[in-house]
Amino acid sequence: MNASRITRRHVAVAAAVAVAAVIILLSMGRVPICTCGYVKLWHGVAYSSENSQHISDWYTFSHVLHGFAFYALLWLVGRRWPVGWRLVAAVIVESGWEILENTDFIINRYREVTISLDYFGDSVLNSFSDIVAMAVGFIVASRAPWWLTVCTAIAFELFVLYVIRDNLTLNILMLLYPLDAVRVWQSGS
Repeated sequence: MNASRITRRHVAVAAAVAVAAVIILLSMGRVPICTCGYVKLWHGVAYSSENSQHISDWYTFSHVLHGFAFYALLWLVGRRWPVGWRLVAAVIVESGWEILENTDFIINRYREVTISLDYFGDSVLNSFSDIVAMAVGFIVASRAPWWLTVCTAIAFELFVLYVIRDNLTLNILMLLYPLDAVRVWQSGS
């Protein structure tokens, strides 16, 4: 077996992990789709009750970046593992995050320390789509030159920061160490 290939078996195991996450999210009482009653491919209003409810939104870029980061981290700690099994490990971590992110603890943390006052968690569809976006990011990082992945990550972060005054870096900062100055700037005040 070529260690640099992602086989159907790897994809099947990763898909099974993602489906297990969907089942867990549904058992937690998460809504399958937006309570608005319809599904959109893209929802571009970051600060609305429909954010994180549809297939993709501004935070999809962050999940692609998760894939870049997981590829790099798993390359550092498990470079001898076949890339397909590193993908499976990344899907397990991302699925775990999607489950944790949709607990009352994290939802309330977002609402308390960020400007996401209307955030009530992700729909199951959005969580599944976030897992897929991470997997896409991982696969791109596994095939692209490292410098292109880094440049793409920087471009994504700057673009999303410019458009919605938020990105993965600020999201992590505000969850772990909220700063009033950042919250005020993000609100446009």
